[in-house]
Amino acid sequence: MGQLAGALPPECRESTIVIGSLAAAYHFYGGDREKLVQTKDIDCLLSPNVKALPVARTMFEKLLDSRWEPMFDPRWPAPGTAETPLDDLPMVRLCPPGNPEWNLELLNAPGASGPEKRMASRLETKHGHFQLCSFSYLGLAEVDPLPTPYGILVARPEMMALANALHHPAIGEERMAGLIEGRRIKRSNKDLGRVLVLAWLAERKDPDALLGWAGAWKHGLQTRFPGDWERLAARTGSGIEALLASEPDLDEAHHAAIHGLLRSFMIGPEALAATGRRLLLDAVKSLTR
Repeated sequence: MGQLAGALPPECRESTIVIGSLAAAYHFYGGDREKLVQTKDIDCLLSPNVKALPVARTMFEKLLDSRWEPMFDPRWPAPGTAETPLDDLPMVRLCPPGNPEWNLELLNAPGASGPEKRMASRLETKHGHFQLCSFSYLGLAEVDPLPTPYGILVARPEMMALANALHHPAIGEERMAGLIEGRRIKRSNKDLGRVLVLAWLAERKDPDALLGWAGAWKHGLQTRFPGDWERLAARTGSGIEALLASEPDLDEAHHAAIHGLLRSFMIGPEALAATGRRLLLDAVKSLTR
């Protein structure tokens, strides 16, 4: 986290909320050098929405001036131009100098519109045009993020869990582009599995943690989706229920977990399933009462 903050322009740090694996690892493993997490990217949400594009432009250009390099997908192998359609622009991913093993991905905090799966904005830089992506439920990461000594923020684990749960109300068929230790798994299984992982880690830190998640989730939903929060609350657990009902899908979620955030723990799929059942009872059912 300190290395990331040190690489970012100082004027951009207060607008940066770290989400994903690094945020969870910092929250649960911070200061414990015996714990490992395996991740290939650092996801940074640029907040608020009205500042995201100028902050992204400043960050992108200054990092490239510091010898960072853009990371391109084979489908979008080069920067776009003003004539390139928005959907054909590469996303904003950057690799640190001399180290292509991991990358920094910039994401746009969503605006105040209603729930939509995916949105994108055109980012114009002196190095070409790129696509700054946003997912509506990521706005939950903006709810009371946690400060760090480095001037950047980290998303709360319960807010990241809620965003993932809402994003996948059912098991989808889309599979991830990259392999996780030799397996190409469903994206919904990875993300719903992450919900269970965050809940498992929260219980490990505090056995009563999930009892407080319902209140935090209600606060997050009412803050981000004041006119729609009750409908969203009612479907919060549907993806988790579907995951727990399917042994093959739970196996994929477990595979992603033990090769990611739970790399330092020897737990089986049954432990994740037990956490999922407690999550449904302690948080989801309490949320919808």
